[in-house]
Amino acid sequence: MVHPTAFEPDLDKWDAWTPAEVATLLAPMEAPWYVAAGWAIDLFLGGGHRDHDDLEIAVPRDWFQEVVEALDEFELFVVGVPTRGFVLPLEQARDALGVTHQTWVREPETGLWRLDVMREPADGDTWICRRDERIRLPYDRVIERTADGIPYSRPEVVLLFKAKHAREKDNADLTAVLPRLEPARRRWLADALDLVHPGHRWLSELRE
Repeated sequence: MVHPTAFEPDLDKWDAWTPAEVATLLAPMEAPWYVAAGWAIDLFLGGGHRDHDDLEIAVPRDWFQEVVEALDEFELFVVGVPTRGFVLPLEQARDALGVTHQTWVREPETGLWRLDVMREPADGDTWICRRDERIRLPYDRVIERTADGIPYSRPEVVLLFKAKHAREKDNADLTAVLPRLEPARRRWLADALDLVHPGHRWLSELRE
């Protein structure tokens, strides 16, 4: 039975904040957080790489309450509860936080979806890949910053997650990043792909 407050969100109502807007909203936080996914690639490349339908950030799941407090003027919904394609208000979904990882943020006045918060496993100051817990890095090796201080995920970490689907836009991100990725970082991504997606077609490009 579907929870009475769960619903299927209108995806046409996505109008994401910019990374700069989110950085302002989360400025009081002490938790390590960073822009993830396609926007992180764009920040690494200096901006203007391609359009984005949403904005994803990541935070250690044990620090998630700091995000809740920083965004207390907005509505938060846990994605995939009680089933795929549905969202459930955070206060009714707290029991599911350990088995889900996405939280969407909605602006009450407009009903617009503004942000996707990824709750990630971590061990203190160490990031743990949710696809394979053998892959771990200190947060200071996961997070880079733009000239104006916006934190974003290193592109090799982003590409590891993008490799699962390797859609057209993901392939474009790989093509844009590779010429600027140092050999050690290429090797890290290749080794991580060997663990998560053995035989992935990106490996030949990474090891050229």
